[in-house]
Amino acid sequence: MSPPIEKVNQLSPLKIGPYQIDNPIILAPMAGVTDRPFRQLCKNLGAGLAVSEMVGANSLLHGSEKTKRRANHLGETRPCSVQIVGADPKMMAQAAKVNADEGAEIIDINMGCPAKKVCNTLSGSALLKDEPLVSRILEAVVNAVNIPVTLKIRTGWDPDHRNGVNIAQLAQNCGIQALAIHGRTRSCMFKGEAEFDTIAAIKQAIQIPVIANGDILTPEKARWVLEKTGADAIMIGRGAQGRPWIFREIIHYLQTGETLTPPTRTEIHDLMINHMKNLYAFYGDERGVLIARKHVSWYSKGQRHGGVFRNEFNQLTSAQAQLDAAQTFFENLMELDHHE
Repeated sequence: MSPPIEKVNQLSPLKIGPYQIDNPIILAPMAGVTDRPFRQLCKNLGAGLAVSEMVGANSLLHGSEKTKRRANHLGETRPCSVQIVGADPKMMAQAAKVNADEGAEIIDINMGCPAKKVCNTLSGSALLKDEPLVSRILEAVVNAVNIPVTLKIRTGWDPDHRNGVNIAQLAQNCGIQALAIHGRTRSCMFKGEAEFDTIAAIKQAIQIPVIANGDILTPEKARWVLEKTGADAIMIGRGAQGRPWIFREIIHYLQTGETLTPPTRTEIHDLMINHMKNLYAFYGDERGVLIARKHVSWYSKGQRHGGVFRNEFNQLTSAQAQLDAAQTFFENLMELDHHE
């Protein structure tokens, strides 16, 4: 156990419109990752809010099967936050309205994604270059729905153009009710280390809740980021891949100053098998098998013989074969533990 820290119980509920998020540790939206099975798993393990993977405003209005699945919240712990992305104010407003009609309780606007295919359509973090357009989009979406609208941004376009404070003030003036900031610029993609000085400056400049995001991989880093930025909440993205229990670890550390005992081998096995079964149920076996590969790769990272297992697992083409292989892998690990 780590020694107790001086400041404990650093968690205050996060208010977004009428919603009170008791655990202000949020799962970040990640394309191809934060589907309903993963969002619910993270919520069960302590995430106070889990934002859906982004839905293109354009594709949403055409209603493809993939898009409908992304906006599927059946049986999910409330409130449900749906992220939309696009560069046309009218289309974004329509997309927000469609989601609200489908049961979304919070609309999140993506102005943080650095992916080329998003920025090439001048949406995502590309919008940070055009502050008047940012205002038009935010106003259009806020006016289109009667549920809270939140915004996710980066600290700016590139290290010489960190206009995060300007964008934050615009957002507040347009009626945005919470702001998440990833501590890198668009040009930084995911390279280098996230910086939190800009997030701290944004927190000083606005009154709406600020959510800090970027490189938060441990409970200790979560506490450091909260203290450094003064943020009201933190958002976890890649840190939850293969480690969805990070949410309860952070909550425990912030409340008590003590490090939570890691999950047992048996618990990781049970979480992973149940996650796989939920993926098959949600996507159907064929698609579920493909999605399960990346999650199981993440779960097995750092485990003994994980590399060999991943290579074999990624060749399997049926749900039952995947479940059998995962079962055998963990039985072998437990057998190794037993002999030590």
